[in-house]
Amino acid sequence: MDNKFFFAVFATVFIAELGDKTQLATMLFAADKNISKFMIFLASFLALIFTSAIGVIAGGIISQYVCEKHLHYLAGFGFIAIGIWTLIRACGN
Repeated sequence: MDNKFFFAVFATVFIAELGDKTQLATMLFAADKNISKFMIFLASFLALIFTSAIGVIAGGIISQYVCEKHLHYLAGFGFIAIGIWTLIRACGN
């Protein structure tokens, strides 16, 4: 196992997930005193596992038809587009 690659993926996903809508939604559920924190953790843990699995499977399938370089460009463009859209919405308020 390539430890550098493992930690690069871990750090990237960890940083990307900090403060996102998923984490905020989980915090809102956890704020309810009548709901088991373990059940909230388990449900959110499983949801993230399944969404990650979908990402890995989709990436594996897409990579059979699109070269890796183009996928990197597409992902980069997507992130830039989302950033621009977020800035436009923030400046409009």
